[in-house]
Amino acid sequence: MSEFHEGLRWPNRYLQWAETAQALHGPRLIHRQGGEPLEGLHWVAHSANAAASLGWPADWWESVGPEGRHALEVFAGHACWPGMAPCATVYSGHQFGQWAGQLGDGRALLLGEVASPQGPQEIQLKGAGQTPYSRRGDGRAVLRSSVREFLCSEAMHALGIPTSRALCLVGASTRVARETVETAAVVTRVAPSFVRFGHFEHLAHHPQPGHLAALAALVDFVVEEHLPALAHLPKASTSPERPLALLRYAAESTARLMAQWQAVGFCHGVMNTDNMSILGLTIDYGPFGFMDAFDPDHICNHSDHAGRYRWRYQPDIGFWNCGALAQALAALVPDAAQDQSDGQLALLDALRHYEAVYETAMTERWCAKLGLHTVQPGDADLAQRWLKLMAGQKADFTIAFRRLSKFRPDLAPDAPDNAVVRDLFLDRRAFDAWANDYSARLALQAESQALRAARMDAVNPWVVLRNHLAQQAIDLAQRGDFSEVHRLHTLLQDPYTERPEGVRDADFPPDWAAAIAVSCSS
Repeated sequence: MSEFHEGLRWPNRYLQWAETAQALHGPRLIHRQGGEPLEGLHWVAHSANAAASLGWPADWWESVGPEGRHALEVFAGHACWPGMAPCATVYSGHQFGQWAGQLGDGRALLLGEVASPQGPQEIQLKGAGQTPYSRRGDGRAVLRSSVREFLCSEAMHALGIPTSRALCLVGASTRVARETVETAAVVTRVAPSFVRFGHFEHLAHHPQPGHLAALAALVDFVVEEHLPALAHLPKASTSPERPLALLRYAAESTARLMAQWQAVGFCHGVMNTDNMSILGLTIDYGPFGFMDAFDPDHICNHSDHAGRYRWRYQPDIGFWNCGALAQALAALVPDAAQDQSDGQLALLDALRHYEAVYETAMTERWCAKLGLHTVQPGDADLAQRWLKLMAGQKADFTIAFRRLSKFRPDLAPDAPDNAVVRDLFLDRRAFDAWANDYSARLALQAESQALRAARMDAVNPWVVLRNHLAQQAIDLAQRGDFSEVHRLHTLLQDPYTERPEGVRDADFPPDWAAAIAVSCSS
C-alpha cells in the first residue's frame, strides 16, 4: 500500500490560481486550513468503482501514510498526506431567487487533485468542520444526509448523468444538532472541478479593487485548465470572446443536464446558483428526490415553500441560473449594460443556445424512452400526451416507463399481454386512446418487439434511489449497521438490469414513503 500512497502528488490548481490572483489583484478567494477533529471515527462505506476511476486499488482505504496517518484519519479531515493543502473557497450566489451575498465552502475542504485515467480530479471533503465561510453553521454534515449523498452520487453516475462522485464515507460518534441531535459524518467528493456559477458571481458583484481583473483570470483558469477546446480564444482581459464562449458552454451543458434530470424523474431540490457547476455536473446533493407517483409539480424540498424548484420548473431555473452567470460575465463584455448594445446582444445570443439545446435533448430523451428510433413530426406531442396521462393517473414514473417496453403494439391495448402497462391507469379509455396512437407510431419502425424492448430497457432504469430505500439504509446506519448502505450501493451500480435480489427495491414504494420529508438540513 505504500507504493499507492507514494504515487500521489496532490497538486491543487485552483489553490495555486487563487493565491496567484490574490497576489496580482488583491481579492482573497481561498482559506487554507485543516479539518476539525471528530470522535469515534469509523468507515461507513467506500466506492470501489469511484476508486477504480481514479486508478486506485480496491484496498486503498486501508492505506497508512507517513507518520502512521491512516486513510481513515485523512478522509475525515484529521490529517494530511504529503502534498495535500486543504482549503475552503469563497463564492456568492442567488438562493431561492434572491441575492444572498457572500457564501462559500462552509463545510467543505478541497484537499487537492489526483491524476486519473479521466484526467485530474479534485478531492473534496464535506463535513470536515467550520471555515470562515460557515456563517452561522457548524461546518458538519450528518450521517443521514451523507448516506444520501454517497448513494445518490454513485447512482447518478451509473445512470449516465454527469455528477460529482463519492469516494468514501466516514462516520463519527460526535453529535451535532439539526431538527434532532444526530451523529456527524464526512463524505469525500470527486469531480474535475468544483468551480460554481457562484465563484464568478462573487467577483462580479463585489466591486472592490482587483475583482474585475480576478474575474477575467478566473475565466482564463477554467478555460485553460478544463475546457481546452476554447483555449485558442484571446484572454478574457483582452477580449469578450472567452467569457462569451464560457457562457455558451455553461448554458449548453446545463441544458443537457436538465434534460437528463427530467428524463429519470430526478429533482435536485436546491438549484441555487452557488450549487451550479460551471462544467455542467450535478453537485451538492441535499434535499433531492426521485419521483414515485408522477406529478409535474412535485416539490422534493420541504424548505422550498414557494415550490421554486419543483420538477417541471427545473429547466426554467437552469436557464435563470445561466442568466445570473451572464450577468456576472457581463462585466467582461464591453457595453453589455446598455440596452440593445452589441455586448448585450452577444450575451443574449450565448444564452439562447440553452433553449434550443434543451428542447432537442429533451425531445430525444423522451423519444428514446418511448422506444422511437428517430424523432419524427408528432413525436414530441406523443411524448407529452404520455406524460399528461401519467400525471393524471399518478402513475409511478420509473415503473411506467420501464413497463412500457413490454407493451405489444401488434395487439389491442386491452389485450391480456398489455395489462402489465394498462393496469397502471385507472382511466382505461384514456390509456387505450394514447396506446392506439403509440402502436401506429411504432408500426412505422421495422423492428422486432425484443429489439425495441432492449433499447428501451437501456434508457429506462429498473431501479432508482427512491427516498424510502435511502431512509431504510439510514435507519440501520444510525444504529451502526451499514449493510443496507453497502447493498443499495452495489444494486444501484447497475440500474438498468433486472435482478432477483432487487425485485423489492424496484417495486412500488410503501404507503409510508409519502410521509418522508427532506429539507435543506438533509
